Amino acid sequence: MSIPVVTVGDAEEDLVGGLERLHGPVSVVRRCSELTELLAACQGGLARAAVVAGGSEELAASLVDRLRAVGVAIVALADDPLEVTRLRGMGVLSAAPDVDPAVLAAKISEAVALLSGTGSVTQFRQDSGISDPGASNRIRMDEGADVPPASGTGQIIAVWGPAGSPGRTLVAINIAGELAAEGKSVLLVDADSYGASVAAMLGLLDETAGLAQACRLADQGILDSDALLRIATRVVTKGGTFRVLTGITRADRWTELRAAALSIVLEKSREIADVIVIDAGFCLEADEELSFDTVAPRRNAATLRSLELADTVFAIGAADPVGVPRLVRALSDLEHAVPNASPKVVLNKVRASVVGRSPERQLREAWDRYGPSLRIEAFLPADAGAGDAALLSGALLLEAAPESALRHSIAELVCARVQGKRRSSVFSSTARGRVKD
Repeated sequence: MSIPVVTVGDAEEDLVGGLERLHGPVSVVRRCSELTELLAACQGGLARAAVVAGGSEELAASLVDRLRAVGVAIVALADDPLEVTRLRGMGVLSAAPDVDPAVLAAKISEAVALLSGTGSVTQFRQDSGISDPGASNRIRMDEGADVPPASGTGQIIAVWGPAGSPGRTLVAINIAGELAAEGKSVLLVDADSYGASVAAMLGLLDETAGLAQACRLADQGILDSDALLRIATRVVTKGGTFRVLTGITRADRWTELRAAALSIVLEKSREIADVIVIDAGFCLEADEELSFDTVAPRRNAATLRSLELADTVFAIGAADPVGVPRLVRALSDLEHAVPNASPKVVLNKVRASVVGRSPERQLREAWDRYGPSLRIEAFLPADAGAGDAALLSGALLLEAAPESALRHSIAELVCARVQGKRRSSVFSSTARGRVKD
């Protein structure tokens, strides 16, 4: 197999000469003077591999992802241990600057094999996917206080739903709080690129956009568990403590949440938390159809990548004549946008005043008749009093309204201890604050 290679860097003369004298499968087709020229050559389909012989410190995760999107593997020459570690964090193979040409050729072949999926090493975990359509072509915070240690194999829960304020953020922050109260190490991530609101709902005076900070470090290849712990804000509640990566402070900052960087952030998050709860945006639009530049930043990359990597997806819909049809259409869009997602349907704001008597039964019958094959996992009752009390105080339901029907219903979604006591209906007349049929 012939592997055309482009190179960049001061050492390229010796490098190119050594590779050419091998007369092997690796052949240098272009010598570039800078990374932008190398990127342009790769996007033109000139090469299958790129060797960065100098200036590897200019490599960022977003650039690496753009090269992978056009099928180009990367090998960088570096001898500084810190730089080698940084490159490895981005999935870039490295070799010493004085590497033997035969060894370098083998390294290039290995990188190409890994990118094409024929290699045996799972180095490229942050590969381009649905959220990157181009794939188809220290002020230390107090870390120990009250936060349970993580197991290192964290599970990702994404809370998603269609437009129209079905209650995604309310459900997400209270899932995080309930899991923390169960003794789990929890990280709450606000990945809504249109209207981030986790910080406001929790009463956090935060203008730093923690997720954007983490993505910035990830893009530079220097994000580690300690840095992520420093960036995340600790939220202390009566039930337990969890951490939060706050969202972007303005919608026009969406370009800071790139798919490649977010993948690294979520991968690192698994190391510091037992459960990562993501408040995802609503839009699944394949916006590559609106642009010829298939490697440009994607407005919906944060939402799509979160859903791709999630172990569990809760699809939240408002239980009314407008919200239910929206959810049905959105689930169809989700199936096409993220085929591997298996959402759990949750109907929120359930109330007899807009559904009629026995609202749970009527919603089930309507869903079975007109909805998709997915079953309804849970009903969350409308509880304006509890929600308003929590919003006014910037607190969770378990603090502001611990005995509310809504709080108990959200807890039943994720807490096994509560699930064991599940009532037959969220509208049981014996439950305080529940709507009677």
